Amino acid sequence: MWTKLFLSFLVIPGTVHFFSCTNGESKSRTMNPTSTLAGFAGQSFSDITTDTATFGAGCFWCVEAVFQQVEGVLKVRSGYCGGHVVNPTYEEVCSKTTGHAEVVQLVFDPGIVSYDELLEIFWKTHDPTTLNRQGNDVGPQYRSAVFYHNEEQRRKATHYKNELDKSGAFNNPIVTTIEAYINYSEAENYHQNYYNLNKNTNPYCYYVIKPKLEKFEQVFKNKMRKKE
Repeated sequence: MWTKLFLSFLVIPGTVHFFSCTNGESKSRTMNPTSTLAGFAGQSFSDITTDTATFGAGCFWCVEAVFQQVEGVLKVRSGYCGGHVVNPTYEEVCSKTTGHAEVVQLVFDPGIVSYDELLEIFWKTHDPTTLNRQGNDVGPQYRSAVFYHNEEQRRKATHYKNELDKSGAFNNPIVTTIEAYINYSEAENYHQNYYNLNKNTNPYCYYVIKPKLEKFEQVFKNKMRKKE
């Protein structure tokens, strides 16, 4: 049943509209250590049934900004996952020695957006064919990865990856790893809600993240969060 959801996406080679986080531009990470998460802090979801998904698709600033636009996604946090060090710092992850990937962790309402749909967005909004690289960001921390929380997520991610490869949607093989969810920790506060807090001060947000969000809106207009 879930395969039918993506039938039109899988059977037509060359129609995947993925877009790179960096757009070929070098990234200048101007940090704001006083930034805090806006919009989700203190929010309770106890009155609905939720699920969790964790994806690595390059720079978490970009990936976070995309998934914050998705209707049914209730919470987005940037973090690190998949390594062998407990609670690594950003500097340690950037040293490429901890085994972690930059990720976003989503709390979502499966009654509004399914895990299958999140997988579709994940694979269409980055290049899953470049090993340990997204644009100018190079290193294992930028790898394309699905971190599954249960057997159903592992099965769906593996099946979808295999179907995409067989469809010829990409010119090169997909190198996305399907990994168990281990050693996750949230990134530092200045990484959280980064685009919304820094879009008027950091040129990276304007020249890299904003065009990515505009493309996302074109491709996934029907999945966009309703504007209040």
